[in-house]
Amino acid sequence: MIENKQQLKTIMHMDKRALGMKKKHPSLIGDDIWKFEIVLRKHEYYSNKKSFFMRKIYGFLHYRLGMKLGFEIPCNVFDGGLRINHKGLIVVNPNARIGKWCDIHQGVNIGQNIEEGSVPRIGDNVWIGPGAKLFGKITVGDNTMIGANAVVCKSFSSGNCRIAGNPAKIISNKPNCYIRS
Repeated sequence: MIENKQQLKTIMHMDKRALGMKKKHPSLIGDDIWKFEIVLRKHEYYSNKKSFFMRKIYGFLHYRLGMKLGFEIPCNVFDGGLRINHKGLIVVNPNARIGKWCDIHQGVNIGQNIEEGSVPRIGDNVWIGPGAKLFGKITVGDNTMIGANAVVCKSFSSGNCRIAGNPAKIISNKPNCYIRS
């Protein structure tokens, strides 16, 4: 949760680094995912600061860019270092919590199970492959790789593994090889 300008600056720098951007600012044409992440973070900041006017402006921009790119990512869900790899459908429940350095691909759904509030908690440095579905009151530990089209409906709280399949199971005890700090 971004509460001050310094946290905003730090998290936006982490996001820029996760996306591999070397430029100071996004290009006027292109860099849409980077622009979306900047707008998302500023919307989070102004929402938490309770700044009505700026919250409305960034809320509108967040919505518009999200619709253009196919992202339904609410405020205050992802910690710093978010890397969205491609345009395409990504849906995340507003009550889910995802740690630092999350690498997420298109077609991912992180959602609620039948009962209210039963949403995933995902640790730091997690790679989520294309088409993965995570739902229910589950915990995914740090340094985990979730394979393409995996259906994760039970916890893997110990982390440091690779999971895949439907339903997901541990396929390797090797941790995420893309560890960032």
